[in-house]
Amino acid sequence: MTHPPASAPLPEPSLIPVQGWHCSHYFYQWDRKELASIDPNSIEQAKQEFLDVVNDVNERPQRMHIGLIMMDPNPLRIDRVHQKLLSTRLGRALVPTYSFVSMSEVSEYLPNKDQYAAKLIRSGEDPASAAFQAKVASYDRRLPVMLAQRLAPEFPTWPAMCFYPMNKSRNVGANWFLEPFSSRTEMMAEHAQSGMAFAGKVTQLVTASVGLDDWEWGVTLWARNPQFLKEIVYTMRYDKASATFGEFGPFYVGYLASADEILKHCMI
Repeated sequence: MTHPPASAPLPEPSLIPVQGWHCSHYFYQWDRKELASIDPNSIEQAKQEFLDVVNDVNERPQRMHIGLIMMDPNPLRIDRVHQKLLSTRLGRALVPTYSFVSMSEVSEYLPNKDQYAAKLIRSGEDPASAAFQAKVASYDRRLPVMLAQRLAPEFPTWPAMCFYPMNKSRNVGANWFLEPFSSRTEMMAEHAQSGMAFAGKVTQLVTASVGLDDWEWGVTLWARNPQFLKEIVYTMRYDKASATFGEFGPFYVGYLASADEILKHCMI
């Protein structure tokens, strides 16, 4: 008598993703009336409480006055910072205006070694040539770094950033999810090629929010100069993946600053 093969054991219930990290974006505004109600004798202590919380994370002032971008394997550790910030005396004057919950992931359109080799062959490369072998070997060496940067990225210390949520359309005649995988891969390759023109000027983090938020993905861009943010978004809007299938939410734009600089800039 034969028995069906044993299925792989299920992972233990956990808040920690099997792959990738949780990512949250929080945006706040100051309530100036609440700020004015703080006892002048306790304002320095209130400011120090605020500094102690914000200095523990990457901080960026935004169009909404303050924005925090945080990543961690544990989502409660991220939300704990948000709750601690609101619990401070200055936090009572912070009004949450927008938040976005997502997770890092490796895109299904990022080719593995064999897929990259097949792509080179389709473009006319000779698989027996030394140049072909060198390109495949180079890609294979870079791939672990690319995977790590997508799953647990290092945030750059560049001065300008923007964030926006987006969907792929389901409109009649332009339904991304009804396109063949080969067509979607080709469009995303064109999109990536456009982005490569900004290497060294702009870096991005794309996180998935399908099943977690109202939008399907979140895009965070960091740039060496605000002009590059405008240029890359404008350039990539002409790619078919964006021009035909992209749907975009509100943009949040800001500049890198320390917690102390945020208070000074907001005249607190």
